[in-house]
Parts: sequence; structure tokens; C-alpha cells
Amino acid sequence: MRNEGKKEERRVLTPMPMGPFRGGPGRGFGSFEQVKIKDPWGTLKRLWRYLGKYKWALIFVFILTLISSILGIVGPYMIGKAIDNYIIPNKYDGFFNFLTLLGGVYILGSLFAWLQGYVMLKTTQKTVFLLRKDLFQKLQFLPLRFFDTRPHGDIMSRIMNDIDNIGMVLGNSVIQVFSGLILLIGIIIMMLRISIPMSIISLITVPLTVYSTSFIARRTRNYFYANQSLLGNLNGLIEEDISGIKVIKIFGREDKEIERFDEINRELTKVGIKAQIFSGVVGPTMNLINNISFAIIAGAGGYFAYRNLISIGSIAVFINYSRQFSRPLNELANQYNMIQSAIASAERIFEILNEEEEKEDEKNAIELKNVKGEVEFKNVWFSYEKGVPVLKNINFHVKPGQVIALVGPTGAGKTTIASLIARFYDVDEGSILIDGVDIRKIKRKSLRSILGIVLQDTYLFSISVKDNIKYGKLSAKDEEVETAARLAHAESFILNLPNGYDTILSEDGGDLSQGQRQLLAIARAILANPKILILDEATSNVDTRTEKYIQSAMLNLMKGRTSFIIAHRLSTIKNADLILVINNGEIVERGKHEELLSKKGFYYNLYMSQFSEDLEMAGS
Repeated sequence: MRNEGKKEERRVLTPMPMGPFRGGPGRGFGSFEQVKIKDPWGTLKRLWRYLGKYKWALIFVFILTLISSILGIVGPYMIGKAIDNYIIPNKYDGFFNFLTLLGGVYILGSLFAWLQGYVMLKTTQKTVFLLRKDLFQKLQFLPLRFFDTRPHGDIMSRIMNDIDNIGMVLGNSVIQVFSGLILLIGIIIMMLRISIPMSIISLITVPLTVYSTSFIARRTRNYFYANQSLLGNLNGLIEEDISGIKVIKIFGREDKEIERFDEINRELTKVGIKAQIFSGVVGPTMNLINNISFAIIAGAGGYFAYRNLISIGSIAVFINYSRQFSRPLNELANQYNMIQSAIASAERIFEILNEEEEKEDEKNAIELKNVKGEVEFKNVWFSYEKGVPVLKNINFHVKPGQVIALVGPTGAGKTTIASLIARFYDVDEGSILIDGVDIRKIKRKSLRSILGIVLQDTYLFSISVKDNIKYGKLSAKDEEVETAARLAHAESFILNLPNGYDTILSEDGGDLSQGQRQLLAIARAILANPKILILDEATSNVDTRTEKYIQSAMLNLMKGRTSFIIAHRLSTIKNADLILVINNGEIVERGKHEELLSKKGFYYNLYMSQFSEDLEMAGS
């Protein structure tokens, strides 16, 4: 992350994600390594830029804080005058009026303090709104590579926990810092007016206060950062376990998951205790220093009063100011530690905001019009990790309206080819053309608007069945939605739902079977009426009878459209215009079904092995 000013780098223990994430293979949610903490001042400046968008509100808060702080300083001064002018001389003429005035000062101070808090909290919530909005918008434009390498629970923790933490700290700390600084300046001025020698004596403990605060803050910062990181990983584990609860129960891994949770939870507890212990030390330390300061001032004041160098009222005022002087110091010290927590959260948010977004469309990128559906791969190389190619020199040409089947063993690169057509990733070398135009020269929205994709892992949103189908074409009428559902053979089960097409689905359609979710995804693709279809194991989660219905509907849908079919059942692609056999990222064979069988090569072996398995299953 880029930071302004001088960088201060520190190392803390922070958890690394499991498996495919940054920790690499075999590293679980409980593994830790040393990571660097960025410059806190750079993060603070960037955070201040968000808050600074409401500068007029901040100016108003500053004025209110100034007034309430001045009134807070005037109160003790008036008390000293009351002692010297009314109480000690036993003169009470006008004393009631004086008390009324003093009460008015404190009431006004409280009123202004409430108003400044109200305005500041409102401003803070607006700031948090902007920060959360920017973060969510950023996520929409990040490449899929980012989500491939981050635990989703940690991302959610940054959006929710870290931003809430920032809001809580900003709502309190800004006012406390403002009022603390104003009180310090005002009290010092008043103390100097009363007695310069006493003021010098009262400042003896200030260096000790500053040193103590700095010493403690340096240690708490790292623990706050580690605390937020661990919290993110704990959320990641929880999200993972909730999503995979069926697998956990099937394999009886409940105890193991509890162990994994306990491992992170224990580490989070240790770090949290250390952070809170160091943070909690501030109050007692400041109280000790304040009591020392009070004893020194009281002793010096008594001596000066004995020598008639200062009045009793002035001593009372001075002691009151010395107490007030220590209070803003204490508040500033405490807020400093709170700010460390906010900085730790802000760093985690800015890490995402600093991520490189999907490459912008080229300046001369075009909108696709009158699309025919011609697709060509020219010398395409691609890798998810640098130096580890997934696709190697892929070449093929698809004419408009042709049906292309991609077959091969798991991990051969079939789904990657489909992802590259949709430009979820950009090729390392070579080019992909649609109607003779390099897809990198086509606007992404235009490119994806001509594609209809049905993935093996269907995702449905927590909205109505109707709106899930309409997701690919929001302007569709109810009649079109129902037609698409009928073509996908989904209408029969939809009508049996509690509210039919208006039934609200649970998260990811959890209240539907896997096959029903697949049918809705197919209906969604049918409604979108794309020029190019990509069916990635589109019928893998439905029974054989339903598959035949879907294939019938798909044949009608694919007429006049270029279609890519990734299929694990080779019997479903016999009629494809071209079959590309992929192994280890290379096209090892190509041709029609009968041609490939006659070659008795890689495809033949795949087909025969699957055919024999089907016979065995039929026999059993």
C-alpha cells in the first residue's frame, strides 16, 4: 500500500489463510508468519481525507468544541473568584446572581458538548457510509484472481467489523482530540496568568506522561493489527464451515473443525488480551502521574500561600486546572490507543482499495453490434500463476452457429477456456477473436452481454424465483420468464413452491435441490437470449430424464447460436460440430465424434472407459 511520509515498518504475527490462499498448500487457518505493518501516519492521512469531505461540518464541530472548552475553562476561574471575593471575605451580596451565572456557564457548556457530539456522530456515519460504499464498489471491479486468493470471510470482516471499528473510533476520537488540544492550550494560558512558577512546577510531569503514552502505544499498535487480522481469519473459517456444513457432517469432522476454531480463537484471545492490557495500562499510569503532579502542586501552592505569594482562591483554581490539565492528557493518551485500533482496521481496508482493478477497456474499445458468433483462439497461452501455464498454444476456429464440445480429464483446462472467452481473465500470449475482433478491444459489458453462461456450480440470489431468472434480462416481462422456465423444464417445480414465481429463495437457493437450482440457471440463460452460449457441465446435477428434457430445450436454444459445451458425459456431445480434446492444457485431438472414435486415441479411451463404467452401473 502506498503511504505518504516516512514509513515505519513493524512486524507482527498474523494468520495466513488455508490451502489455495496466501498461506499455500498445507497451511491452515492457524498458521502464522511475520508481516509488515505500514506507516500509521500515511493511513491516518488517507482516512482523514474521507472525513475531510465534510469539512464544513467539522468546522462547525470545531467551533462548538472551542466554545464548550472555553466555557469549561471559565467555570473553575469563576469558582476561584467566588472564593476570594465572596466566601473568604464573608461578603454574600450578589453571590446568588454569581452562582446563577456560573450555573448558566456549565449548562451552556453541556449543551454545546451535546450538540458537537450529535453533529460529529452524524458526520462519522456519513464518512463510514462513503468508506463502505467505496470498498463494496471496489470489490465489484476487482479481477477474479483477487477472489481466488482471498478467504471470503476475511473480506466480509473488513467490510463489516473493520469499518464499524473505524466508525466507532472516529465518532469519539475526533471530538476528544479537538477538545483535548483546546483545553490544554486554554488551561496553560490560564495557569500562566495565575502563577508562572506554579505553572512551571505543574509541567514537570508532562515529559513523563508523553513518554509513557508513546511507550505503550508502540506496543499496542501491533497487537491491534494482529487482532483485526485474526478476527478476519476467524470469520473466514466460520463462513467456510457454514458453507460446507454438510461435508463436515458427512465425514464426521465436527471435532476437527472445533479444533481449528479453537486454535484461532485461542490466538485471538491471547492477542486481544495483550492489546487490551497494554491499552488498559494507560489509565492507571496516567492516574499515578496525575496524583504525583497533584501532590507537587498542592505542596508548592501551600508554600506560596504561606508566603502570601498567591491567594487561596487562586490555589483552588490552579489545582482545579491542574486536574483539568491532566484530564485532556489522559483522554489524548486513551484516544491515541483507540486510534491505533482504527489505523489497524483502516490499513486492512486500504489494502483492498489499493488492489489493482480489472484492466480498463481500451480507449478505442468498441460495442459489438450485429454479432454473428464467430470465435477464434490464436496461439493462446494462459497461467493463473506466473511460470505455470494452464493453457499452452491453444488454436481453434469456430464458425457462427457451430456447437463446440470441450472434453478431457479434470484440470485439463476446459473451464479456463470458457473463462477466457468471457474475459474473466486476460491471456498471457496470443489472442481471442469474436467476429474477427480481439476481445481486448471490445468493451467488457458489450462482450458479456452477448454471452450466456451456465456454470456447474449454480449461484442463486436471495430474491424471488422470478427475479433470479430475470437476472440476465431485467427488462423481461412475466410471460417471457414463464416461457424460459417451461423451456428449461423448471415450471413444474416452480408452481409447487409456496408462492410460485414470487417465492423468495434462501441464500444460494439452499431450499432447492441441486438439480432445481441448475434448472433455474438454465432458464436464466435461455431468457438472456445470448449469441454465444457457454454450458459448463450444465446438466451435471440433474437426473437422466431431466437431462433429456434439457437437451431437447437446449437444441432449440442453440439453433443459430455458437455454443460451447463442457461435458463430463461424452454421450451428450455426439452431435457436436467439433469436439476439442484437451489434456494438460493442450488440444491433443479434434474432430467429430465418429472421427475421433475411429482414431482410437485419447478420446476413444475416454469414451470407452466411460462407456464401460455405464455398462457396469447398468449391470449392477
